[in-house]
This record gives sequence, C-alpha cells and structure tokens, in this order.
Amino acid sequence: MARYIFITGGVVSSLGKGLMAASLAALLQARGYKVRIRKFDPYLNVDPGTMSPYQHGEVYVTDDGAETDLDLGHYERFTGVSAHQNDNITSGRVYQDIIAKERRGDYLGATVQVIPHVTDAIKNFALADQGDHDFILCEIGGTVGDIESLPFIEAIRQLRNELEPDRTCLVHVTLVPYISAAGELKTKPTQHSVRELTSLGVQPNVLLCRCEHPLPESERRKIALFCNVRREAVIPALDASSIYAVPQQYHREGLDSEVLRHFGMLGTSNLPDMSRWDDVLDRYEHPEGEVTIGVVGKYVGLPDAYKSLNEALVHGGMANRAKVHIRWIDAEVFEGEDADIAAQLEPLHAILVPGGFGDRGSEGKIASVRFARERKVPFLGICLGMQMACIEGARSQGVATASSTEFGDTDEPVVGIITEWMSEEGLQKRSADGDLGGTMRLGAYEANLAEGSRVWNLYGEQDTISERHRHRYEVNAAYIEALEAGGLLFSGMSPDGLLPEIVERPDHPWFVGVQFHPELKSRPFEPHPLFAGFVAAALRQSRLV
Repeated sequence: MARYIFITGGVVSSLGKGLMAASLAALLQARGYKVRIRKFDPYLNVDPGTMSPYQHGEVYVTDDGAETDLDLGHYERFTGVSAHQNDNITSGRVYQDIIAKERRGDYLGATVQVIPHVTDAIKNFALADQGDHDFILCEIGGTVGDIESLPFIEAIRQLRNELEPDRTCLVHVTLVPYISAAGELKTKPTQHSVRELTSLGVQPNVLLCRCEHPLPESERRKIALFCNVRREAVIPALDASSIYAVPQQYHREGLDSEVLRHFGMLGTSNLPDMSRWDDVLDRYEHPEGEVTIGVVGKYVGLPDAYKSLNEALVHGGMANRAKVHIRWIDAEVFEGEDADIAAQLEPLHAILVPGGFGDRGSEGKIASVRFARERKVPFLGICLGMQMACIEGARSQGVATASSTEFGDTDEPVVGIITEWMSEEGLQKRSADGDLGGTMRLGAYEANLAEGSRVWNLYGEQDTISERHRHRYEVNAAYIEALEAGGLLFSGMSPDGLLPEIVERPDHPWFVGVQFHPELKSRPFEPHPLFAGFVAAALRQSRLV
C-alpha cells in the first residue's frame, strides 16, 4: 500500500520544490523503494501546451503524449521512472472535467461546489493508479497563501484525515533569507508560512529551509519550536554547486532519514546506494576536456524554455568527461543585412538549432544551418531545427523559395502541416484551423533507422527506436528524392515510410537533424546517444580550431 508524501512551498516561489521532490524520490529509490512523483498545478490552463515558454518554461512531453510541467523532467531525470498522463493535473483540467460532468447531468441535479466536488476530483487524482509503488510524492505548485492553491491544500487536509495516520507526510519548503545589513538569517518568514499552512488545517512534518548561509543550531531550534516540528525535521538546504549534487546534500542533512522516521520505517530501511550519483557528480566536477556549443533559438532569453535541452547537453558532456559551455544565441541577430554570422559562430565547436514555433528567427536558424554545413561544424537540429536543415538543403540546390507553410503561403512547401498520421490509437486527424491545445503529434512514436547510417551506429545498431514528439508540421515527403540528391540522407522514417524522422549528411563530420525531441529521454546516468555523440564530435572539432 503506497505512502504519500505531499510537498508544498511557502514564502516565495521558485524555491526548487520540483528539484527537492525529485531528489527525495531519488534517495528513497536508492534505498530500494519504488517511487512515483505527481505534480498538482493550480493554474486554469488545462495544460501548459498553449503557454508561452517565457511564461512557464518548456513544455515537457511524456511517452503517452501529455504536455506537462517542466518539473516532470526533473522527476524523470532523477529517477529514470517515466511519467504518465495522470502524473500532472491542473485546476483547468479539474474544472473542465467537472463542468463536462455537470453538463451531462452526472451530478443528478446536485449543486456543484468546490467542496466536495473539486476537492474530491483532486483526491481521486492523487489516489489513482497506485500500482505497487512504495511512495507517491505529490508536489503542489504555487505558494501557500495563494487563493488558487486553496482547493489543493484542502484536498491534502482531507486525505490526511481519511488515510491511515502512518500513510502521509507533508514536507514544506520555505526560505530563510539572509539580511546582509544585519548579517543574520531571518526565520520569521518561515514561521509565518507555516502559520498560514496550519491555519488551513495542515501541519507540516518536515521543513526544508532554503538558505544561502549555513543555518545555525540556534535558528534551527527556533524554527522547530515555533513551527511545531522536531529539530531534526528542520533540514537546511543550501545552494549546491550543481543540481546533481542535491541528492547527496539532502541525504547528508538527513532529509530521507527524517521522512522514513516519520513513517516508522527508518529502522527497517536499507542505507541508500549512492554509487551512481557519486559517478554522475564525479563526471560533472572533474571533466577532462571542454567544448563551447552554440544554441541558436527563439526563446534564449529564458534558459528554462530549453531546460531539458540544457540538461541533455550536460549529460552528453558527462558521457565524454567534458565540460559543456552553452552559448545562447538569439536567431534574430543573424537576420539583418549587416549580421556578422561568422564572428558569432566561428569560435563555437558545435551548433544546435532547437525546436520552436512561428517564423520569428527562422531565417537566422537557416543561416546557422548553412554555416554549419559549409564550414563542416558539428550540427544537431531538433524538431524545427531539422525542418530548417531541410529547407536550407533545398535552397542550396537552387530552390530559392523553399519554406514552411507554418511561415505563410509558399510555392515550395518543403515543410507542411500534418493533418493525418497513425498512432497506437489509430488514425489521427487534425485541421489547420482547429484548436491549438493538445492537437500536435505528441508522445512516443517509433522510427526505423537505415542500416549503416550515423544514427544507426549511435543508437547501438538498433533498427527501430522510440522517441517523443511535439510538433504540428512535418518535412514534406515529396521532397525527399530531391533533398537526397543534394546530399541529405533520410536515415530515419516512420514505420509506414511516410514521415521523415531523421536526416544526416554522410559527407559532413557530424550533421544530424531529428524531428523528435531526444532531450526528453536523456538522463544523467544514461545520457542520450545523440547528445553523447554530438558532444564527442564537438570535442574533435575543438582540437581543430
């Protein structure tokens, strides 16, 4: 029977609840327990799929096609456990389901209210699909005190009363700020945050205190006294040198031990096996080489917009014991007549063009592809980046008007909207003027690889792979023959042979474009083969520059 760990945050946002949840899950997993993590988001969007990356960071996609919060990426990277559609819920999805039931008459004339209908829906989500997991961690988005999160806190309160006393634990993440003028850490914000939480009927069992300076024993005792928890349950959480150092740091401070003690399981638990995390941290902190990789994108002003991409490049560095320096470059800087592309790209050891939507910066991305092709610089194109590689390939063959229908009407639609495709559920159909949310090719799809190709070798000579997608446009198969005549090789295709999945240039040191998002499946202890190969190529390039 699964035990539940609820995680809330107070004082301010962006305290790292997602990273804390992932780290705690990793520690429990290292002790031999089976874990699962879920995210409750209070906003009214049904999912983050239609939100700007500048609003909410990247959209993380699961194997079964859910567009979810980026914290699920932390969960997967730290535990290796694949998330599912029902591991992320929003207020919008809850209300959408409830209103649909009300319209159908499912409530048989009852008045539909926040309590019990909304809170019951939240509880049902938390309790669903427990499987054989030992622990289910549930992270509540937002900050305690926000109006929008009140139904979720109330649902937690009810669950803690309804489940057996030893089946729930609440970890509250707070901030202990340092006031430089006074030279002191201040505990009052934490006290007020816990008071706000207890006023809602929920008493935390463990406090994780984010702080920039060591938490003195006197302040730890003060927090314990005023917040009604054990002194040992006040866990200092100082800033770490890397997110991959966080699990070891939290273990040293006793987080996992205190949680298990609360459940009465500490005496029966194995000590955690931290060997794989030791190896990850050793590879990160002791590189034997370094490379600089330029990411030419549209949302480079907010690194969280490319969170999984950033981490996948770090993982590729770990695979090669190399430090990866990422230079974020706005694609629009390459679009003016006086743009000096060479000055920006020549110092780089590799170029990556990531996914994105819309035509802003598209010509700059195409110019980056051209530079990588002509100068023989290692290149990786992801999703839109692969499409730009195909458009650039067509233009290099004299098709000057080659473009994508995403950018407007064109006589040469090398890339066009996909209206039909096959999935495990059967034929999927979409229209160009339909809803935007949840209507793309989403989730895991298989691709067949050409034997002997670069990607076939990178994937360990696999004939078929499965990768996650998130896109509405595809490379037009009618152009394959012409593009291959110009030097591109379509080395990965959908099983029915209709949808291009991977292109590469055999005459180039390392040039690969993929329609899917390989960064979503990269793990620190299992780097994705495309990123491991890409960074290896960048290392070879660094010896030539």
